[in-house]
Parts: sequence; structure tokens; C-alpha cells
Amino acid sequence: MMSAQPRRIRLKPWLLAQVNSGRYPGLQWLSPDHRIFQIPWRHATRHLPTSEEENTIFKAWALETGKYQEGLDEPDPAKWKANLRCALNKSREFKLKYDGTKETPVQPYKIYEVCDQPCNGDTVDEDEEEMPNIVGLSIVTDLDMKFQYRGRKMGSLTVSNHQGCRLYYGHLEPTPEQVDLFGPVTLNQVLFPGSADIQNEKQRFYTEHLLDVMDRGLILEIWEQDIYAIRLCQCKVYWSGPGVDEQGPPNPMERERKYKVFSLNNFLHGLILFQKGETPTPPPFELYFCFGEDWPDQQKPKEKKLIVVQVVPVVARILTEMFSGDLSWSTDSIRLQISNPDLKDQTVEQFKELQRLLQSQHGLGP
Repeated sequence: MMSAQPRRIRLKPWLLAQVNSGRYPGLQWLSPDHRIFQIPWRHATRHLPTSEEENTIFKAWALETGKYQEGLDEPDPAKWKANLRCALNKSREFKLKYDGTKETPVQPYKIYEVCDQPCNGDTVDEDEEEMPNIVGLSIVTDLDMKFQYRGRKMGSLTVSNHQGCRLYYGHLEPTPEQVDLFGPVTLNQVLFPGSADIQNEKQRFYTEHLLDVMDRGLILEIWEQDIYAIRLCQCKVYWSGPGVDEQGPPNPMERERKYKVFSLNNFLHGLILFQKGETPTPPPFELYFCFGEDWPDQQKPKEKKLIVVQVVPVVARILTEMFSGDLSWSTDSIRLQISNPDLKDQTVEQFKELQRLLQSQHGLGP
């Protein structure tokens, strides 16, 4: 069933009332003048929520704004968190003072300051339909991942780390002394789902054989506007993505060699051409990594492969939805982390071009 139409709610009075209520553990004032407060900010995934994720400020905001209906919509703690994060990022009445999720080790909370006047000195029109600030979108930081074992979805999550992540299986995590073996300690550590839920004995046997040689894993490294993949594991890895035709021959990754698998600048260039009508389709952005079997494969589709991981740069998906008309124009719905403003000149120019095209598409002035 469809969710109810999202409602426009003033964030500041609503959120301050929740801090005052004491209803949510960890959501509390840090200063006696009620200007500084803390929000617990634990990692969330898209699996069904645990009891801890049921009673959160993120779910309350989703319910309040009509973006989640109890009993009708599938619970999505990661999306709930992203919605509130985007609302806070957009609001000029809150200022982020400390983000513990960027610390090493991670501190699972953020600290905000309440601004009596808009923090940047501008006025706020709550009824104004705001355009997403394309120039302000970050480099690639959020990656959506789906694990598929012979076509069956075994798990999914969103990784948010400005350096990237390591996909592996086993009990060995990196230490500062073992960077050569397991990669940097600052990467998110993403564990492959196990084989316990696989019913077919033959499939389970071969899947376990592959997982047993994934201790070192596959690194997805984010550097400036690009994503690089580095195969460390003994298990062979094949991949497809932008620039790699799925109708072509198998595309293996050599061990410990760095491959550029996604370029934000190339994607933006393709999106500009699509918006101008010079190409028939938006540029591709999905990445597929196949473990232990040939890929691309003219004989067997990815649904027949033992282990496939789909990786989607969230910024690419959101921009594609914007220009395809599939996204609500409320920026609350955009799950992007805004960071690292020092983008290269070429990227800034392409963002500006997209902003201009977006404004002309919707009949707005500069």
C-alpha cells in the first residue's frame, strides 16, 4: 500500500519538544540554557528493526511527517535516520557542533546547537519549495550494498564512510600493524552474510568454500570523486559497472591491483548529456562484484551466481532520480551526507551545469 502524502512539519518546535520530553534515551540537553543538545546516532541498516530501533527520534520524525505508516510500510531504520539527517542539514535553525560518527573509534552521537536566528543570517520561508543544492552535494560517501546468493537477497546496508569499506568473511579485522594484509583500520568493516540460511546443500557447500577464502576481502576505496576496488582475498573477483559491458567477456580483478570502478565526473558528464537530450538514457552507476565465478557471463545471469554484491553510489542514484522525475522535491527525502566542500574545479562546473538545467526544467529563476 502507498504511504500517506508526506506532511510539511516545522522541525525546530517539534524537535525541541522531543528533547524536552525525555522520551528517547540519549536525546538530551547538554547545556543549562537549552541551546546545546545531543542525539544518539547509532549505525542503522535496512533490516527489520530491533526493539532498540523501534523507540528512536528517527522513527518518530518519519511518523510525524507521514513518511512512514505503522503496519503499512516496511520498517526502514536507515531511511528514517537519513530523513532526519537531511532535515537537520537543510535547517538553518540548527548547527552541527560535533559529529562523533566521523571519529575513530566511532562515537555514536551528534551534538547540535539551537539557533534563535537562522544560523547563516538568512530568513527562512517554511512554505517555500526548496530546490536541492546540487553544488553542495558531496563526493561519493554513501554506498548502498545488496548481497545476493544465487539471486536471493541475503542482506543489505548503507555504508557511510568518506574513505570506504572492506567486504570480507571471517574473524580477522585489521590492526595498525596489519595494513598490508587487511587494509586501513579506518575503513568500514562489512561482513558477508553466512551460509546458514541456504537450503540447497550443494549451493551451501560451494558458497562456504568461497567464503572460506575471503578473509582478506575486497576493499572499496573512496578517493576524491572516484571509487576504487582492490582485491585482497584469495577468492577471484570479477566486476561490471560503468564502462564495462555486461555483454562482454569476463572481467577479472588482479590481486592487489587498484581498479577505478566509478568516476563521479564521468557520471555527471553523462547526466548532463542525457538532460540535454544528447543521449537516450541516463548514465549507468550500478556496480556488480561476482565472487569465484566468471562475470560478465554469456551463459549464466547474475541470478545464477553463488555470490554477487551490488554497490550503488547514493549520490548517483539520487541525481538520476531527480532528472528522471522520480523523486519528491522535498529535500527531506534525499539521503545524502553533505561533506568535503573542496571539490575539484571540474566537478563544481558540472554541478553548476546540472543546477542550471534543473532550474530551467522546473521553470525556476537562478
